[in-house]
Amino acid sequence: MKKSKFIYKLISITTLVVFVAFFSCSAEDGPSEDTVFENVPDPDPDPDPDPDPDPAIIIDEDTGSYTTCNPDGENATRTSDDLPNPVNVGTIDDRSCYANYKESIIDGVTWGIYNITAGSNNQDAANTLQPRIERSLPVANSNVGSSVKFKGDFRILEVGDAGSFGQDGSYIAQAKGQHTGGGGSADPAICLYRAHPVYGSGSNADKQVAFDIYAERILERGGSGSGREVILLKRVDKNEITSFELEVGFKVDPSDATKKIHYCNAIIGGEAFNWNIPDPERGTQSKIRYGAYRVRGGRAQIRWANTTHEKVEN
Repeated sequence: MKKSKFIYKLISITTLVVFVAFFSCSAEDGPSEDTVFENVPDPDPDPDPDPDPDPAIIIDEDTGSYTTCNPDGENATRTSDDLPNPVNVGTIDDRSCYANYKESIIDGVTWGIYNITAGSNNQDAANTLQPRIERSLPVANSNVGSSVKFKGDFRILEVGDAGSFGQDGSYIAQAKGQHTGGGGSADPAICLYRAHPVYGSGSNADKQVAFDIYAERILERGGSGSGREVILLKRVDKNEITSFELEVGFKVDPSDATKKIHYCNAIIGGEAFNWNIPDPERGTQSKIRYGAYRVRGGRAQIRWANTTHEKVEN
């Protein structure tokens, strides 16, 4: 009898232990409060939710086919169709009927839009000068200590492609300045910063994915064509925000205090590219232009933001 009671108690205790263990495990393995609330359906769902943005889309890029001229790109004069209060400094020089200067705001930054196409110069005689939408800036004299300095950020989305190195590329900025003794243009370029297309591979073989920045420098005052050298500076990716600084001016020649140096110093993406202009004694001024200039084939799209200009004269 005692043995039967002992067996009964043992079975009861064992059953109780199993019961408690089962429900303890069920409670631990079950969904947490967070999980339960995460699965509660939205009582007021968005009937037309926006899809996630495509990171490859650049909101201020022109894509697809294009024509040389468009109705909204026509301009009566080179300065007639600027915005009332443009975010970019300088006076517009618009010689393209493809598009007028516009602006876009991305991540709180306002960008000036410079788009040009081959053959779109509607201001100069046909087949003479290249299309451009540039901004001109105040000019400094040739006295020692006089200079001009431009700062800004650029993005390159597309540049001209005419099928050969000498014809490819578009200018994003340039140093200019007149000189004594004649020769060349009446308003000559001194150093132009030229972006060349770099194409991808595979499915991107027909897409411009990066750009090589070259300096196109005169070898002599008034030099053009063979009178210039083209020097590779650096590569930037498409749509990469790149800082740009250009200072052009006159200073004393440290090797001879009776002479002066006409310098053209650029800093692109933090890298310095300093250069002394030939025949400094012949130089009479320093000035800078920027925007988009030259497209012998295709289309060019350059963006500028955070632009400033400083002029110092002695």
